[in-house]
Formats: sequence, C-alpha cells, structure tokens
Amino acid sequence: MQVRCPTCRVKHEYRVESPFRPFCSERCRLIDLGAWSQESYKIPVESDAQDDGLDSSVFDAGNS
Repeated sequence: MQVRCPTCRVKHEYRVESPFRPFCSERCRLIDLGAWSQESYKIPVESDAQDDGLDSSVFDAGNS
C-alpha cells in the first residue's frame, strides 16, 4: 500500500516491519520528533472566558 510520509509528503510503500513507519525514513521521523519536542504542534482550542466564569485578564497577564 502506498502512503504519504507525514513529514515530507513523498509517497512510499507502507510496510508493517518498517522501523520508521508511518514515515519514509529515519530523517523524517526525527524531524517530526523534533517538532514535538519544540512544541511546534498545537491543538486549537476555542475558549470563551465568560462561559468558564473566569476573568480573561488573568490569562493575558502571563503573556506580557
């Protein structure tokens, strides 16, 4: 089965025995690991401070 590497987007043969799956190579696997360790991946969160009963200025103060 042909799949796209999540890092470089190149199509490659997906094999269960591949130590790099789902990536095409160790290089792409390490690039992805580095992105995770640098916290480059974020899950978008929609939050309304008024719905939570919290004052949004409390959150803004920590970003200065």
